Amino acid sequence: MTHAAQAGKLSNKTDWHGLLLVYFFFWYFSGVHHLLLQVIDAISFASFRLATVASTLWLIPVLLAPKYTRQIAALIGIVLWVFSLVSLGYFFIYQNEFSQSVLFIIFESNPAEASEYVAQYFVWWMIPAFVIYSLAAWLIWRKLRPVAISPKRAWFVIAIVVTTLFAYPQFKNLRGGVISSAVAADAIIKRIEPAVPWQILVGYSEYRQQLAAVEELVAKNHDIPPLKNLIDRNGSTPTTLVLVIGESTNRQHMSLYGYHRQTTPRLDALSKELTVFDNVVASRPYTIETLQQALTFADQENPDLYLSTPSLMNIMKQAGYRTYWITNQQTMTQRNTMLTNFSKQTDEQVYLNNTRVQNSRAYDGAVLDPFGKILADGVEKRFIIVHLLGTHMRYEFRYPPEDEYFKGRDGLPEWADEEQTQFINEYDNAVRYNDFVVGSLIEQLRSAQLKSLLLYFADHGEDVYDTPPHKFIGRDEAKPTPAMYTVPFVLWQSESWRTAHPRQFAGITRRPYQTSHLIHTWAELVGLSFDGLDPTKSVISTKFRERPLLVGDPSAPKGLIDLRPMLKPSEKPVK
Repeated sequence: MTHAAQAGKLSNKTDWHGLLLVYFFFWYFSGVHHLLLQVIDAISFASFRLATVASTLWLIPVLLAPKYTRQIAALIGIVLWVFSLVSLGYFFIYQNEFSQSVLFIIFESNPAEASEYVAQYFVWWMIPAFVIYSLAAWLIWRKLRPVAISPKRAWFVIAIVVTTLFAYPQFKNLRGGVISSAVAADAIIKRIEPAVPWQILVGYSEYRQQLAAVEELVAKNHDIPPLKNLIDRNGSTPTTLVLVIGESTNRQHMSLYGYHRQTTPRLDALSKELTVFDNVVASRPYTIETLQQALTFADQENPDLYLSTPSLMNIMKQAGYRTYWITNQQTMTQRNTMLTNFSKQTDEQVYLNNTRVQNSRAYDGAVLDPFGKILADGVEKRFIIVHLLGTHMRYEFRYPPEDEYFKGRDGLPEWADEEQTQFINEYDNAVRYNDFVVGSLIEQLRSAQLKSLLLYFADHGEDVYDTPPHKFIGRDEAKPTPAMYTVPFVLWQSESWRTAHPRQFAGITRRPYQTSHLIHTWAELVGLSFDGLDPTKSVISTKFRERPLLVGDPSAPKGLIDLRPMLKPSEKPVK
């Protein structure tokens, strides 16, 4: 039957098979690389599901003018094909999903770096892969025909698509009593973003928004006056100082702190070289809010000081150190704007995680190579921050499959059911891989034979069924448990550092302490003094004064609670 004859019968029957084929054509450009991501288990299923649903959008113009199905599909298909080549190419290189963070890296690079990037990652098989992918799309298009569907049914299908893509995302907002044009738009954007071309268009829009926010914060930071009377007792002596910031790591799951499973074999082996503080807690159970305090003079009682006082990065630059920021955290997301601001306060940045969503595979082992290169760059005075993704949920995405160590019920309590066993095993495996990364950083620093030290702490903990009745996993500031706040706080010092800075830590490692006052401990530890330094807030000072360990939202100060009474049971390993 000719296309004209088919078009003449549009109102007599519904060609569901033809409509499904048209949908498959549109889905192809978003679905293929998402299907590949699922095959290699790189991201959660949510992105695949959303891309599949979002692809129905392109049925609307076809349903409005079904006799022009092939022409409409060709025009839309060309656009989707071009954008999909970018997403597919990114998958070939990184085995992950395209995001606004990629654009940040691209625009932050100069042309020479971009050409080196292409030369490093281009592989010959990419060209035939693109050709095969494009040929398959053309063959699907060749099979398309005008869709036979009555106007009534066409509008019915359009109504379903519009409801699914635009109306349904608002139901949750309405139920929560939060609705505005901005909230509504954000809900729709999140629903369609995994599909092309939105993956790139939305990514670029968000990149511009987040970049503007970062630049505003950086500009404000430049206006903050330097510290007065800053003195570095190291003088011009070559010195390397390293601060490693972990993520979501509860020390109760570390064998270094007495956990009954061997989750930290590398740190255990290094224990004689380490000073382990075993009563340190975070102030907030969230990364940004914790680091706004840990890396500045802000704390739970003065939460806004991060906006008006120098950061740790500012201080180290003022003291004459070249500063570096290596991160495996996401770069350009709405939540991570402050982290990017902190990173831009250093002289050099290395961004390693370009994923669109947190629930993607990203291994912290990636920090080891750039860390080694910085150690060998010949700079005499260095301050290096290494920000890990640590043991952030989803735990199974924080370690390579071949590093799965805990698989069964060995060492787990009787109350753990099948689902709890899976999550605890995944978390303990993530802790063990985190131990590999932190231990490797220490070993690299030791091998460099520098006058150096490394301090490792986590931004906050994670409750992985640790608290009776063992039903909760994650973090909830409104219902605090010790596991959400108990973090590792571990110091390593080189022999030459110990010789130059002899210090006795006996009797002080069990002091109750909060990372919101880290800047005072760090200053005393590395030999800095300045106006405003408070030795009573330094855990290593002879003038240390124990304070309440306040947790909660400081914007509601009456709701802050002292965590100390809750900490006694947490000193015992979980069994």
